Amino acid sequence: MDEETDLEGLLQRLTQELLARSRYMAVAESCTGGWIAKLITDFPGSSDYFDRGFVTYSNQSKQDMLDVSATTLATHGAVSAEVVCEMVTGVLAHSSADIAVAVSGIAGPGGGSEQKPVGTVYIAWGDGLDAPTSQCYLFSGDREAVRRQAVVAAIQGVTERISL
Repeated sequence: MDEETDLEGLLQRLTQELLARSRYMAVAESCTGGWIAKLITDFPGSSDYFDRGFVTYSNQSKQDMLDVSATTLATHGAVSAEVVCEMVTGVLAHSSADIAVAVSGIAGPGGGSEQKPVGTVYIAWGDGLDAPTSQCYLFSGDREAVRRQAVVAAIQGVTERISL
């Protein structure tokens, strides 16, 4: 099974899980630049389970659109568990969704540091009932590979959380 088939299967499973549970989702994307929203809306009828996507690439957009705290950004940086959790909370507050995912990372080729090297991506998921949960990943490869791995991890995480 090739990578495209795997991603398509993952998206079909997500769609089935959302529909079966009457769940409505939204996304907040930084380093993935809208890729998750694009893939989800590639499916006909996606308006039955997808509300909206926020592409908040800059720190200012995270503050303006998702109410991410300037203090959190200054203290932890845009690529952090704290910021993606605030992004999820903001998505849920500014949408009709009952489940959300947020992604922020360093896709490269530049921008990394010793503490947060290229490939560092934080992803958070939340449903508004419990505090958002986050995970840090260190993906390898070029910019495209890092972004693709982040998209897959985000979609897998949503699907797993809906299935619980």
